[in-house]
Amino acid sequence: MPMSKDYHQRLMPKLKDIALEFGTPFHIYDEIGIREVCRQFKTISDKIPFKQYFAVKALPNPYILEILFDEGMGFDCASIPEIELASLVGAHGHDIFFTSNNTRQDEFEAAFRAAAIVNLDDACFLDTIYPFPELACFRMAAGSLDQKCTFMGATENSKFGVPYSELVETFLRAKSLGANRFGFHAMLCSNQRSAEMVLNTAELVVNHALQIAKSADINFEFVNIGGCIGIPYRPEEDSFNFPVFANGLAELHNRYFDDNTRIYTECGRYVTGPHGVLVTTVNNIMSKFRTFIGIDAGMSALMRPAIYPDAYHHITLPFVNRTPIIADIVGSLCENNDKFAIARSISEPQHGDLMLIHDTGAHGAAMGFNYNGRLRPKELMLRQDGSVMLIREAETTRHYFSTIPHIDMFPH
Repeated sequence: MPMSKDYHQRLMPKLKDIALEFGTPFHIYDEIGIREVCRQFKTISDKIPFKQYFAVKALPNPYILEILFDEGMGFDCASIPEIELASLVGAHGHDIFFTSNNTRQDEFEAAFRAAAIVNLDDACFLDTIYPFPELACFRMAAGSLDQKCTFMGATENSKFGVPYSELVETFLRAKSLGANRFGFHAMLCSNQRSAEMVLNTAELVVNHALQIAKSADINFEFVNIGGCIGIPYRPEEDSFNFPVFANGLAELHNRYFDDNTRIYTECGRYVTGPHGVLVTTVNNIMSKFRTFIGIDAGMSALMRPAIYPDAYHHITLPFVNRTPIIADIVGSLCENNDKFAIARSISEPQHGDLMLIHDTGAHGAAMGFNYNGRLRPKELMLRQDGSVMLIREAETTRHYFSTIPHIDMFPH
């Protein structure tokens, strides 16, 4: 949906000067908005034993992670670079929750070196991790519960987690290998905007965790209910009701657990998604079979609209008020799905107009790539004091060639 009124008021008076100074395209993030979301999660911590782990995959930038860590968040990591990013800002031990899939031995070793909570995705790791950790945590497969979520894809095709029917035996085997502390994880849905639906999902996870704990004669120190919480990408969609969620999660905890059991979440999109925009410039207006508006960013800077059929990002021309036209908004890659919008109604643009693509603060820059030699854009942060900080340089051909050994040997 369009950026928040407060972010709009902070950014718009400065945007033309920022674009002039830094050049487009760029992602720009709102520090104040991100901190405000962090403080929403703190209202849960005030009620029950709780911790929110930011999904680093959503926005893997140490300047952003530093803000989140300062506000009390931990980090949900899935790779060695993500562990190292979390460590870079001071996270250690149970500040890091490591959930990986098809995991390599060196990735486990990095997680254990960081003293992270290691969440195992398959029973096969019982035979490959030695010595086995004192704390055993396993992810439950969503398909075990026939829990449908179109955003995550069909559950019967999912490669994630241990089937529910196998979890009791899996925890018993972990106990036989020396584990004496236990945790439970499940990620049943994504981008859910109904607080009631997220709470229903959380209760489903908790009930299954308690059944497993009883059958395996163990106690869970924590139950991680996953991310789940979504944002309204479309202007007509309702926002997530966080106070209802916070109060409901506290009530759920008090109904099922004593004061020693913690509840974790691992939200990414909800924390940073609405607090980032991709700022671009109109390059060309092309009339072929339909009207195409070509901008100076492509799917290499924001992949979501190209790979998810229902993905939508709101797009505006902030300084333009002309008669609307219907057009596709496209990048420059040699792929016909390099489109930010198809048949979108938008104020008629002209060459050089600034264009904003909203809600790119999560899974925007993070999913960038270099196909066609297209280079990823810079990232900026609008700070609390109103200043603008460069937090990632735009890629250049120097970066693009940096992994090619002895590039200087080639004739020019």
